[in-house]
Amino acid sequence: MLPKFIYKMRKKNNLTQEFLANKLGVSRPTYCQIENGERDITVNEAKKLADIFGIQFNDFLKGKESEIIVKFEKEKKSLKDEKIEMRISVPHLKKEKFKEVFIYILTKVGGKPNIGETAIYKLLYFIDFDYYEKYEEQLIGATYIKNHFGPTPVEFKKIVDEMVENNEVKKVNIKYFNYDQKKYLALREPDLSKLKDARELQHIDEVLARLGDKNGNELSNYSHDDVPWIIAKENQPLKYNAVFYRTTKTSVRNYDEED
Repeated sequence: MLPKFIYKMRKKNNLTQEFLANKLGVSRPTYCQIENGERDITVNEAKKLADIFGIQFNDFLKGKESEIIVKFEKEKKSLKDEKIEMRISVPHLKKEKFKEVFIYILTKVGGKPNIGETAIYKLLYFIDFDYYEKYEEQLIGATYIKNHFGPTPVEFKKIVDEMVENNEVKKVNIKYFNYDQKKYLALREPDLSKLKDARELQHIDEVLARLGDKNGNELSNYSHDDVPWIIAKENQPLKYNAVFYRTTKTSVRNYDEED
C-alpha cells in the first residue's frame, strides 16, 4: 500500500512530516492525511516524493525501491603510447582503491559524531570530482547519481556489504541529534599501496581537512551548489567533465595561475 511505503521511506531517510509537507507545498495535516491513506496523492506530489527518495517514478507507484545493478569488470590496461586529446568523463571504478580510500576515511574522520553514511557519500564524491578537476585523471572513478540528498555512489552498497561480510568494516546504528545515523567502523588499517602515488593521499587529506567537520546535511547542501549535480537529471549519473564549469564556490583548481 502506497501510504505505508511513503511512511517507510520517510523514516528510512530520517525526514520529518514538516519537511515533506513543505516540499509538496501542502500543510502538515494534509501530508499526514496522505501518509495515513486518508487523502489520495496527486501525480505531481508522487513525482516529487519519488525524486526526494531517489526512486524511479514507476517503482515508487508500485511501492518498491529502485534497484541499481552494479557489475564489476576487470580493468583494461591502457596503451602507453596512446595520446588522449580530450577530457574523458566516463568513470572507471577501481574497486580495490575504493575499499582502501573508504577505510582511510574511516580511520581519519569516521569516529567523528558528524560522519555518518550520508557524509561519507559526499566525502567520496568530492575526493573523486575534486581530483578530476585538479589533475584531469580518475582517482577512484566511482559512479555518482543525483538524488535529493546530493551525489550518491552507486557502487557503495555492494562493495561495503562485501567488506562487512569479510570483517573489514563494521556497520552500526546510533542516534545523532535524535536522528538515526548509520556509521561504519574500520576493522583494519588501509592498504595505502593501492594508491597510485603520494599526490592521491595528499589530495584525500586536503578534502578531509576541508570538509571533515561538516555533517551529512551540510555536505548535501554544499554538493547542491556544485555544477555536476546541478546539471544532472534526477537519478542519473553525474558527469565528471562538468567540474570544468564549476563556480568559485566549489572549484578547487587555480585556473588563473595556469593562464
